[in-house]
Amino acid sequence: MKRFLPSLLISFLAGLMHCCAAQAQAGGPTPSPAGAAVYFIGLKDGDTLPTKATLHFGLRGMGVAPAGSDRANSGHHHLIVDSPTPALGNEIPNDFQHLHFGAGQTEAEISLTPGEHTLQLVFGDKNHVPHSPPVISERIKVKVGDQIAPVVAQAAPPAGGRRPSPKDAKVYFIYPKNGSYTSPNPVVRFGLLNMGVAPAGFDKPNTGHHHLLVDAELPPLDQPIPNDFNHLHFGAGQTEAKITLPVGQHKLRLLFADSIHVPHDPPVYSEVINVTVTESGQPPRKRYKHRQRSWRSYGY
Repeated sequence: MKRFLPSLLISFLAGLMHCCAAQAQAGGPTPSPAGAAVYFIGLKDGDTLPTKATLHFGLRGMGVAPAGSDRANSGHHHLIVDSPTPALGNEIPNDFQHLHFGAGQTEAEISLTPGEHTLQLVFGDKNHVPHSPPVISERIKVKVGDQIAPVVAQAAPPAGGRRPSPKDAKVYFIYPKNGSYTSPNPVVRFGLLNMGVAPAGFDKPNTGHHHLLVDAELPPLDQPIPNDFNHLHFGAGQTEAKITLPVGQHKLRLLFADSIHVPHDPPVYSEVINVTVTESGQPPRKRYKHRQRSWRSYGY
């Protein structure tokens, strides 16, 4: 019997380590879709930054929503500075090493002391808890020095025409839906599948930013999308926006485009949806005509 004790102990310890490793990789109660990813745009391991730098956050396969917003497949960014990956099943701390961007920001200006630092992105749900499975970036090392120009991915004209879009890429309205009634100032929410959102000016494969067409046909797809009241640009990487619409009926369409506002090839655009704008945001009340009847009609 004594011969089997060491082997049993080894098996027990191996099982315990496997269990602990599985728990370490588990996130909170909010699920994330397969293939979701978060990453830094225009910044990689070993890059050099100035003491004050603007970081841009990329996201693929999910949407950005403010903290407290209970929307499926969405969340907001957290930046971990000079700290290990936080416990993935708990609320992410909120301090100088765990920066929260609960307003739905996709970029942020941060200040770092000269020297070496580590940076990591962790996506969290409405309660600041990582999803399950967790959506986190690799931890990268950067060097910070005085008066050093930030390293960013600058836009460049396409060498061989429009930038390609991946198979099954799709853009769609989360809100409003076709046939909806809205107020004159609705918050329009954009959905995206199989591509990532990146601000205008950042040329990263399989990314782009949203454009909203209001009562307009599709523009030429081999040219930059116009920028006017009928062609709204969201070049900061927004996935939702509050817009103003006159009372009445309107046609809306989303069109995704690259770093220089040119649609991809093949183009990624939504179906046209029809919305009706009323002052209250609700359907108009039906008016019923009540026939007046005299006492005599009731036999009195």
